[in-house]
Amino acid sequence: MHKLCILLCLIIFSSCKNEESKIVYSKATGEVVPVEYAKGFKIQQFDGYKLMTVKNPWPKADKSFTYLLAEKEANIPSEVQYDLKVTIPVQKIVVTSTTHIPSLEILNEEQSLLGFPGLNYISSEKTRARISKGLVAELGQNESMNTEILISLDPDLVIGFAIDGNNKTFSTIQKSGIPVIYNGDWTEESPLGKAEWIKFFGAFYNKDAQASAKFNEIRDSYLESKELAKNAKSSPTVLSGSMYKDQWYVPYGNSWQAKFIEDANANYIYKDTKGSGSIALSFESVLDKSKDAEYWVAPGQFQSFQQLMETSSHYTQFKAVQDKKVFTYSNSLGTTGGVIYYELAPTRPDLVLKDLISIFHPELLPDYKSTFFKALQ
Repeated sequence: MHKLCILLCLIIFSSCKNEESKIVYSKATGEVVPVEYAKGFKIQQFDGYKLMTVKNPWPKADKSFTYLLAEKEANIPSEVQYDLKVTIPVQKIVVTSTTHIPSLEILNEEQSLLGFPGLNYISSEKTRARISKGLVAELGQNESMNTEILISLDPDLVIGFAIDGNNKTFSTIQKSGIPVIYNGDWTEESPLGKAEWIKFFGAFYNKDAQASAKFNEIRDSYLESKELAKNAKSSPTVLSGSMYKDQWYVPYGNSWQAKFIEDANANYIYKDTKGSGSIALSFESVLDKSKDAEYWVAPGQFQSFQQLMETSSHYTQFKAVQDKKVFTYSNSLGTTGGVIYYELAPTRPDLVLKDLISIFHPELLPDYKSTFFKALQ
């Protein structure tokens, strides 16, 4: 009982449309929606409502959030525990990352999107068609979102993401009565973990079954490609990352990017490192360790060898540059310049893996047409 009294003091959010949230103990146990790879969320299904817990809303978060997703006529027991309430199925939504767009489209819910910060970053043709018709409002930029326009759209829900728990813009939106739900897909370290967040979006539209079915297709495609890569006769060495100012940032060996290289049956130079984000190294350090790497993938924003050489002639010391085996996703752009990889890759890791297999082991996918990665021009 003492612990229950403490829980009663932990209310920190107001709920959807000014309804006060409730933090009380629930003895009920709902049907758990299967989540295989994602570590950042879980969903329990009850009669007419769901409880969704987002466990990693941002890196090293010291708290989680439980959201009540309830149908209009649902009978919510007085004992249910939640931080914030959302009425489902959602009809009008604002999302804040291009990585959210593919999930809406896969679920055939792109028409529910009312606004987005930075429309030019969106590459999908389906959503761009709606933008061109004036059906999606420009909300500025994430760090300075136009809350007046957003509030005037009166969405049922805003899906946000945060670097930490201090976001004044989201606080302003919530005070207006519009719920803001944190999406932590970007904190996942495994390719299939990121992709599984389609189930997060499916819950808000009562399309849990459709979301699970689509994820299963993506999962099966990824795992089949991983098995295919095992048939390769060799595992080439691979360098990844790029220079920014005086530092070369390479992905850690346990990162999302490094996992793709491993599953494509290649030998990532920095595979034995562990951490979050990327390692900052000197040019000399990377050159010493990686100059003989057979491939270099994801070299930042470089689109051509000319750009590479204009930045630094020292790049010619790398074997991958000498052999013209540098591959980038920066050449795959939407009509307004958005990088398709940033938008689609987290939801379709199977396509990323196939791209890399076709690069490292072209004999395994001889007729494959790349989605993201292309040879530097």
